[in-house]
Amino acid sequence: MTVVAGDRPGSPVKRSSPAFALRDLPANPAVATIRFGLVMRRRTAFRIPLRLGLAALLGTMTLVAGTRPYVMGTRGVVVSGHHQASDAGLDMLKAGGNAIDAGVATVFAQAVTEFDRFGIGGEVPILIHSAKEGRVIAVNGQGQAPRRATLEWFRSNGLHSIPGDCFLAAPVPAVVGSLILALQEYGTMTLGEVLAPAIRLAREGFALFPTYLQNLRRVERRIRTEWPSSAQILLPGGTFPQVGDLLVQKDLAQMLQRLLEAEEAAAADGRAAGLQAAYDLFYKGEIAAEIVSFQKSFQCTDANGFTSGGLLETDDFAAFRAVIEVPVHTSYRGVDVYKIGFWSQGPVLLQSLNLLEAYDVESLGHNSAPYLHLLAEAMKLAFADREWYYADPDFVGVPERGLLSKDYAAERRKLIDLRAPSLKLRPGNPYPFHGESMAHAAIPDTVPFRPDAPGTTGTRVADSDGNVFSATPSGGWFTASPIVEGLGFVLGTRCQSFFLDGHRSNRLEPGKRPRTTLTPTLALKDGKPFMAWGTPGGDAQDQVNLQFFLNVMEFGMDIQSALDAPLMQILDFPPSFFPREIHPGVMRVESRMPQATIDGLEAMGHHVRSAGEWSIGDATALLIDGERGVLFGAAGPRRDKSYALAW
Repeated sequence: MTVVAGDRPGSPVKRSSPAFALRDLPANPAVATIRFGLVMRRRTAFRIPLRLGLAALLGTMTLVAGTRPYVMGTRGVVVSGHHQASDAGLDMLKAGGNAIDAGVATVFAQAVTEFDRFGIGGEVPILIHSAKEGRVIAVNGQGQAPRRATLEWFRSNGLHSIPGDCFLAAPVPAVVGSLILALQEYGTMTLGEVLAPAIRLAREGFALFPTYLQNLRRVERRIRTEWPSSAQILLPGGTFPQVGDLLVQKDLAQMLQRLLEAEEAAAADGRAAGLQAAYDLFYKGEIAAEIVSFQKSFQCTDANGFTSGGLLETDDFAAFRAVIEVPVHTSYRGVDVYKIGFWSQGPVLLQSLNLLEAYDVESLGHNSAPYLHLLAEAMKLAFADREWYYADPDFVGVPERGLLSKDYAAERRKLIDLRAPSLKLRPGNPYPFHGESMAHAAIPDTVPFRPDAPGTTGTRVADSDGNVFSATPSGGWFTASPIVEGLGFVLGTRCQSFFLDGHRSNRLEPGKRPRTTLTPTLALKDGKPFMAWGTPGGDAQDQVNLQFFLNVMEFGMDIQSALDAPLMQILDFPPSFFPREIHPGVMRVESRMPQATIDGLEAMGHHVRSAGEWSIGDATALLIDGERGVLFGAAGPRRDKSYALAW
């Protein structure tokens, strides 16, 4: 394992922010109206308790009947996509572990119970607040492309896009290495201790939920006719399971047991040696060799109609390094919001907040047409920058400080029309705001222009000492490729996010990390943990994350009500997933959205599509009241199994 510490080149400089952005605006509100299209007025009483303290802030929150009660505890809180996974994390806390121990145990358990949305072969970007170090760090959690995966290879085989299934989109699985690194550096327990719940759930089985079976039904025919290793486990005896049937995954249990045994064999040399031995078994030993052998020998026909094995070699596994990084962040009305780096879409949320900070968002009214229009237009500018600039910084020079500059946001804000939607994606020029010279190509006036992805989940944990774990596990779901025989999991397909266009920042290159949509969030107030949240949903993730955060910060909602509120999603940018469908000018809104809002958006020129009542994302969140020593947890209602537990 490699721990990369210290500031990365181009890391943003922390900026302080006033409670609201009036400092650099004209003193005359009428002038402010002309400049920004919105009158900037004084904040309401909600801002006063925010400055006084978190307990006062919580006292101002809107308390309404949510879909579920939020949970409260004083020792710890765990929120995840499955109640038995949350229970696994809570067991670690009760056994004396910290939030990182609990988070790692929860994610491993989710790889068992949420195999339709996440598996061991996927990825898991993580944000951690370390109480001991008093800072937020990021565990990269994304695997690299195989060395054989080149633009030339795909072109020579007549492929113009990387498919979202089979093996050609498989990077090196990052879950095992990233969780072991987080455990080694910030946890206290052994790998065997945190793996115990996952092994038990895989060996003894867990009861299947309706959404799991819906995802299984979606690929049932393919599993029966093309993927025999998957059929043996997911369709035992050839029968389709029912709600409440137990799914037993003995191969997965045995693979996890092998990691545990490798740790035990080296335990005499200390905890770190045991963790390293398990890591080496997966990336340099027998397990890596077994994965490579299976994906090279199994001929899989993908969505392009191309039949092949995979491109991964044992050298790709040996070259993998789990990495700890400095996260990126910005401030919004006195709260510091942290995201993983520009190899993800995470900074989209930060850029959106920088754009919105100068507006009196609260005065527009929650989920009004003007409010949703403003969010949409701000996000379009941020996503345009994502498309042109965001990529693995180890391969591409990303102007990070410029993109997150408040001055850059002020310049970009001039493009927002509060009366009509933009139908173009217009990347900006952050280089003058970057602070140092950087060579760059010409910036286009516009870049070429998707519904929820079926996978991904979420993991949020906090303990009473101030440790916080926020992760977005994804990939490696059984709907995308066959189960690796004897190991019980599938490979991820994140390399489909690469472009096969040599002019794009996020172009395919050997050893490069694909830009991921996975984007956990963690926020501090006055230097102390405040909230952690995130959601599944592919390109919609930071759209949901933004709306949740504003529901709390601007509209005073408790975290469960903030998760429950109707959501919207824009589709005005190139999607990250095959087949990259294009929907310029389209806004999806959950059908619970007020009709007056829908009518107002359509009158402004948006093409509004009604989505299901509960159809966009499925956020999980926690909030920490350090003054009173209370931890709050909430799970979204949009899927049938997300669950919050507190102790």
